[in-house]
Amino acid sequence: MEHRIIDDLGAMQQKTLAQKRFGKRIGVVPTMGALHEGHLSIVRRAKAECDFVVVTIFVNPVQFAPTEDFDKYPRTLEHDLELLKPLNVDLIFTPTEKNMYPAGYDTFVEAGSLTKRLEGECRPSHFRGVTTVVLKLLNITSADAAFFGQKDYQQYCVVRKMAADFNLPVDIFACPIIRESDGLALSSRNRYLSSEERTQALALSQGLKRSQCMLEAGVADVKKIRREIQAIIETSPLAEIEYIAIADPLTLEELTVIPNNSHNIASQRHFWRYILPENQLPRAVVLLAVRFGKTRLIDNCLLY
Repeated sequence: MEHRIIDDLGAMQQKTLAQKRFGKRIGVVPTMGALHEGHLSIVRRAKAECDFVVVTIFVNPVQFAPTEDFDKYPRTLEHDLELLKPLNVDLIFTPTEKNMYPAGYDTFVEAGSLTKRLEGECRPSHFRGVTTVVLKLLNITSADAAFFGQKDYQQYCVVRKMAADFNLPVDIFACPIIRESDGLALSSRNRYLSSEERTQALALSQGLKRSQCMLEAGVADVKKIRREIQAIIETSPLAEIEYIAIADPLTLEELTVIPNNSHNIASQRHFWRYILPENQLPRAVVLLAVRFGKTRLIDNCLLY
């Protein structure tokens, strides 16, 4: 395994460019480590789609605000490497902060309207850091495809838009949310939850399930669905809601009524082929951000 772990940017570029000369399709799975089954499912998808797979492990400082948990973010490299060993990935890229942002570094990606709401409103500098590091990783790894989790749905939309706007020859995939048997979405931050907080956090997936049930029952009024989700989450005394959004799944603009069909979405089938294995087009997306104690959780679901 050791020979597959690289922290030098130049060495990584040399190895992946050599693979491209052999005609290999290179896939990259960007992570911040603290890996769990959700990450591993993304790696498996990358291996199914590509000839040569790189997993990156880098806690990116520029996507954290000064008040956020950068210093406390879990760093579990040895455990991560053990989890990756059975998957037999081709390379693991573990750059240092000094390698990625050397002295004098002063170039950043400023993303557009997709970043001005939801996570972007709560964390104003977040997507500037995300788009910058993703662009760097795509270049360093010579990626033909990049794989992200649907749990960070807004991030997926932002990265896809960046890739399209910069004419990057990279396919951007989203992989399904992986949940515990009780419905809690897997997240590196779940380890911060106390036993009681974790129990109460199940309200997120319960609220999401209720939104789909209401739509299937013919309720398309967004205010009614949002009120129902809010009522479910507020049964958890420890929950502090930051946002409950029901939005267009492409633009992330909030809706008032969930449409029966969307010509806009139907015209964007190329977008959905990277996220949906089935031939379904979603009518809306529900996105949540809720705090339980000091732990901030996000979750979402597509509505059909």
